[in-house]
Amino acid sequence: MKIGKYEIKKKTLIRTIIAVVVIGICAWALPYALSGAKEDTMVYIYPKMTHEALTDSLKMWLGDGYGSRVANMISWSGTDMANRVGAYEVKKGMSPLRAARKITVGHQSGVKFTFNNIRTKDEFAARVGLKFMMSKEDMLKALNDTAFCAKYGKTPETILTVLVPDSYEFYWTDKPEDLLEKMKDNYNNFWDMSRQAKAKALGLSQDEVTIIASIVEEETVKKDERGKVARLYMNRLKSGMPLQADPTVKFAIGDFSIKRITEAMTKTDSPYNTYRFVGLPPGPIRLPDKSTLDAVLNAPQHNYLYMCAKEDFSGYHNFTINFADHKANAQRYREELDKRGIN
Repeated sequence: MKIGKYEIKKKTLIRTIIAVVVIGICAWALPYALSGAKEDTMVYIYPKMTHEALTDSLKMWLGDGYGSRVANMISWSGTDMANRVGAYEVKKGMSPLRAARKITVGHQSGVKFTFNNIRTKDEFAARVGLKFMMSKEDMLKALNDTAFCAKYGKTPETILTVLVPDSYEFYWTDKPEDLLEKMKDNYNNFWDMSRQAKAKALGLSQDEVTIIASIVEEETVKKDERGKVARLYMNRLKSGMPLQADPTVKFAIGDFSIKRITEAMTKTDSPYNTYRFVGLPPGPIRLPDKSTLDAVLNAPQHNYLYMCAKEDFSGYHNFTINFADHKANAQRYREELDKRGIN
C-alpha cells in the first residue's frame, strides 16, 4: 500500500514539531541540570523567609541566572522552607538541581568557627553573633546565667575557662548550649591525665591554671618568657604576696589601652584588681592559648618574686629576687617612659 504525499508531509511535520519541542525542553532544562556554580558560596535560609526574599538572596549570593534557577526548583518542590532554616554551602560546579536538592532536604553545611585573641565575654559573644544565627545577646545571656554555667561545672566568672581558643565546626543554627557542649569536649580533651597531674603537682586547679595563663599572656608577648612569668606569679601566691599584675588593673578598669598604671588605678575596687586583693582574680582576664596553658604547667623553677618591663622596650622583663633591685629596674623603666612621653 502506497503512502500518499500528504501522509508523508504530515508525519514529517509531526516529527519536526516533536523535535522542536524536545529541543526547546532540553534548551530550557539543561541549564538546570548542567550549569555550575562559579565558586564555593554559603547561602543562608532565614526564619519566615518569603519566596521573593529567598529568590533575591540566592540571586545576590549565586548570581542572577544561577540563583534564579535554584530558587525556581526550590519553589517547584513545594518544600516548606520554615523547616529548612540553615546555612548551605553551594560548591563550585554544583548544578542548580543539586544545589536545590541539598537545600530542600535540609542538608546543612558545617560552619567553621576559629577564635583567638579574646579578652572578655562581650568580645566572644560579639564574634558568635557575627558568625551564627543567634545574636550576641543570646550568647552573652547564656554565659552570664548561673544555671547555664553550672551545667558545665562552672560559674559565670569561670565559664570562660571552657572556651579554649581553637578551630571548631558548628551549624549556623546552633544554640549557645550546642557551642558549649562541643567546646567542653575540646576542653576535656586538652585536660588529659598528664596535664591534670601537672596542675595537681603545682597545687593548682584547672581553672587556676587558666587564670594564671590569662594574666601571663597579657603580661608578655614573648612566648619564651611566659613560663618564667608564670613561675613568678606562683611564687608570689605561695608566699602570700599580692600578684600586683598590671593587666588585672586594666581588666578591672575595662581599658587595655592604658600604657602606664598609676597609683590611683591600683586602688580600683574590683576583685580582679590584684594590687588590692591577694590571690587570683575570680576568673580569667582573657582566653589564653593552649601554648600559654602549657607554659604555666611546665614553668621552670626559679625564686624570682619581682619583674619589671625592660627599659629597652624589647618586650622582655627584668627579674629579681629582692625588692631593692626591683626598685632600681622600675626607676630605669619609668625614666624611659618619661623620655618617650608615655603617660
